[in-house]
Amino acid sequence: MDVSFFTGETLGLGLALLASGLVAGFLAGMFGIGGGAILVPVLYQFLTTVGVDEGVRMHVSVATSLGIIVPTSVRSFMAHKKRGAADLELLKSWIIPVPFGVLCASLVAAYVSGDGLKGIFAFIAFVIGLRMLFNKPHWRIGSDIPGFPIRPICGVLIGFFSTLMGIGGGVMNNTFMTLYGRPIHQAVATSSGTGTLIAIPGTIGLMWAGWGAPGLPPFSAGYVNLLGVALIIPVTIFAAPFGVKVAHLLPHRTMELFFGIFLLLVAVRFAFSLYGM
Repeated sequence: MDVSFFTGETLGLGLALLASGLVAGFLAGMFGIGGGAILVPVLYQFLTTVGVDEGVRMHVSVATSLGIIVPTSVRSFMAHKKRGAADLELLKSWIIPVPFGVLCASLVAAYVSGDGLKGIFAFIAFVIGLRMLFNKPHWRIGSDIPGFPIRPICGVLIGFFSTLMGIGGGVMNNTFMTLYGRPIHQAVATSSGTGTLIAIPGTIGLMWAGWGAPGLPPFSAGYVNLLGVALIIPVTIFAAPFGVKVAHLLPHRTMELFFGIFLLLVAVRFAFSLYGM
């Protein structure tokens, strides 16, 4: 692990991480959603400006995002659990499938290229963005969450793709639960538990996957940048309330549309970068 102190590279990295936290925190508060769906593309852009190696830039963005999600997801889940809002039965049934998906994603991340990760993020962001734009509250595919084998398969997929995107699985879990008739408040509460099942093993897995990889920025443990985790968490907490103030000036559906457009723009940005545009 490179822990070089007081170098120009370290100073530039620190400033980029702080800027990432400010922008991501504001947007997270504004759109009413946290985690990597916002942080990963913002962090990637700032790491680009300070010249982090392109071969690991996306890996570092994804892994650092998961590291940041760990304390927030655990704290959120404990608060929701105390209020009895989360579906503990669903979470218990996902104790194995979700971490198994995370493990598979960690193995894939050890071999997939930065462009591969960008392609995965772009595709899923595009799909989620379309859902945000065209979402209808009455859309349902069932009256209750199914059992075996659909439930564990969905758990594995949520863990797998969330890890490769660096997100806590909230958007995917919310979609899964609401499509099966669960109220959005219960889905949000349960997603905090899903985020814990993803972020903790995902952070450890991506540390392992990137250990000793060439081109990592200073203070990296595998693909997880510890300086980023330390700096971004307090900065996002500081910036989020300003985004919330903006959000309260606009209707919920308008914010949902803005977030959908944001994800589509990110998808297009990553897609163009794959072709050197």
